Amino acid sequence: MRIFNYRRVPYAEIRAFSVHILTASGSFLAFLGVLAAAEKDFVSMFWWLAAALFVDGIDGPIARRVRVKEVLPNWSGDTLDNIIDYVTYVLLPAFALYQSGMIGEPWSFFAGGAIVVSSAIYYADMGMKTDEYFFSGFPVVWNMVIFTLFVVEADMVTASLVVVFSVVLTFLPIHFLHPVRVRRLRALNLTVFFIWAGLGVYALLAGFQTPFWLKAGIAASGLYLYGIGAVLQLFPALGRK
Repeated sequence: MRIFNYRRVPYAEIRAFSVHILTASGSFLAFLGVLAAAEKDFVSMFWWLAAALFVDGIDGPIARRVRVKEVLPNWSGDTLDNIIDYVTYVLLPAFALYQSGMIGEPWSFFAGGAIVVSSAIYYADMGMKTDEYFFSGFPVVWNMVIFTLFVVEADMVTASLVVVFSVVLTFLPIHFLHPVRVRRLRALNLTVFFIWAGLGVYALLAGFQTPFWLKAGIAASGLYLYGIGAVLQLFPALGRK
C-alpha cells in the first residue's frame, strides 16, 4: 500500500507558483541594488539591475508556457510584475541619481522626487499601450535613462534637461518603442537595442572608465531607442510592408 499518492501532488500549481516566486525575486535583486547604491557602488548596483532585467525578460514567456493565469487565477502576475517594475525601473534608478549628486544639491533630490511621483501616476494609466504596442508617453524606463547618463558622464545641465524632458513626456501622447512587441522596423530596433545593451555590459566591465567611442555609441543607440517611436508616429507608413 502506498503511503503517499504522488498523483495528488498539485504539480501544475507548484510549477505556476514557482513562476511568481521567480518574478518576485526581482524585488530581492532590487534590494541588493539599494545596498550597493547606498555605498555609492553604482557598478554593482547596475549589475543587480541587469540581473533583475533578465528575470523580467524570462518570467513572462515561462508564465505563458505553464499557463499561470489559468492554474492560479486568484494570483495576479500582472500586479506583481508592475510592483517589481516600479522598484527596478523607477525607484532604484531615482535613488542612484540622488546618491550620485549628478544634478547637484538640492536638485538631485527634487529630480528623484519628480521621477518617482510621475512614474507612479503613469503606472495607473490603463491606456499606456497603443494598438501597435507602442507606449503612449515616456514609459518610465528610468533604469535605461539613468544608466546612459552614468556611462556618458553627463554634466549637470544635460542630466537636468533629460530628466525634466522625460518627466514631461510621461504625460504626453508621444509614442515610445517597445523593441520586442512593435512590429515596424523590428529587426532594426532589436539590433540597436542589443548594441546598446552590449555597450552597457562593456561599460560595467570597465567600471564606467569608458573611451569616447563607447560613450558616443551608447548615446547614439540610446537616442534612437528614445526617439524612434515618435518618428514612427509622425510617419505612420514608415516600416510597414
